Amino acid sequence: MTMSNKLFILILFVGLNIQAETTIIYAGELLAVPGEKVLKQQTIVIKDKSIKQVIGGYENASDIDKNATVIDLKNSYVLPGLMDMHVHLQGELGPDRVKDQLKMSDQLKGMRSTYYGMKTLLAGFTTVRDVGSDSQYMYAYRDAVNNGWVDGPRIIAAGGVGITGGHADISGVKPDLMEFYTDKSICDGPYDCRRAARNAIKYGADWIKITSTGGVMTQRATGTGQQMESDELEEVVLAAKRMGRKVASHAHHEDGIIAALEAGVASIEHGTYTGPKAIKLFKKTGAYLVPTLLAGDTVVKMAKNTNILSPAVKEKALKVGTDMKGNFIKAYDAGVKIAYGTDSGVSIHGTNAQEAVLMVEAGMPAMAVIKSATVSAADLLGMSKNIGTIEVGKYADIIAVSQSPVKNIEELLDVDFVMKEGRVYKNK
Repeated sequence: MTMSNKLFILILFVGLNIQAETTIIYAGELLAVPGEKVLKQQTIVIKDKSIKQVIGGYENASDIDKNATVIDLKNSYVLPGLMDMHVHLQGELGPDRVKDQLKMSDQLKGMRSTYYGMKTLLAGFTTVRDVGSDSQYMYAYRDAVNNGWVDGPRIIAAGGVGITGGHADISGVKPDLMEFYTDKSICDGPYDCRRAARNAIKYGADWIKITSTGGVMTQRATGTGQQMESDELEEVVLAAKRMGRKVASHAHHEDGIIAALEAGVASIEHGTYTGPKAIKLFKKTGAYLVPTLLAGDTVVKMAKNTNILSPAVKEKALKVGTDMKGNFIKAYDAGVKIAYGTDSGVSIHGTNAQEAVLMVEAGMPAMAVIKSATVSAADLLGMSKNIGTIEVGKYADIIAVSQSPVKNIEELLDVDFVMKEGRVYKNK
């Protein structure tokens, strides 16, 4: 037998005898399934990134695996990793935003995304849906996280599709720069928008993000009413559906919300002026509302206290940001499904849990808020088999806080423990 053959056999033998590391968590209080009963004194057994057992009582670790790593959270409140369905990891609103757009290289912008991603993960958000970054670099970041090459939250990356002159198009710079920065995702008419959706999926989009109405941050006074036509919306949704993708629609005014829901989108982002007709469509279609109250709160404060926003943006910010809370709680009370989302990037990355505080202040019960950031978010993503609860067979995405966030939602502002897929990222 040659030396190379002996080495191969040795490697094979060693590989066959490697056993996955076992981690055991002792949880004082465990909200395994948000919306259901809190369990006391539970043992969670983790192996191969996944939850293998959830046992009542504190099981002797040596009886499970004598080599197991034990994490003592007996004095903590343990719950599933949180999820944010509306983030922009590549940037952050601030005084240097325009300068960064002009001076920062795409490569450096991509590296900055990893910084914002880690701030998000350490805040307790183990999964995010990014809905509007430079797609190629966001897909690369997503894939690098999935491959274990860099650390970060699990990323579901949406490719954008918008119309010429609409909210998703470049604005606020001189014409030659607008021409240079106009993306291939910008379209006109139903068939061109079909092309744009297919193109986004071709290059790696997990979702499609559209803008059926105008937006607050568009650097011109175009309002927040409907912009994409119904035939354009329908073609994007159909093209995405044919290729196994869902569509999320930015929408403020009810005309654009209704048009997007009629086209078949899976979620409405912001939904500021959701009214009775839109509520009926939400309930009929089963679409989710992703409220982003934190974005509204952020831009109102910026409009009142800084000179960061242009006059056109400031006017919209004060109106839309002020109106968000009241219409959100009307939709929730009417039975519209809610999935948690912040629009971080408008707000500061890592402060994602502030959304939960605002939702409770608006009138949504704390348990329902936590469910929107776990069970409901997983359902929206179509990933309920893998994430959203602490149950056997699911990824070990687990966080812990000192006291019950159901009793005091502000506990989520200071997460003590973060685990994603069985790996500990934070343990105070």
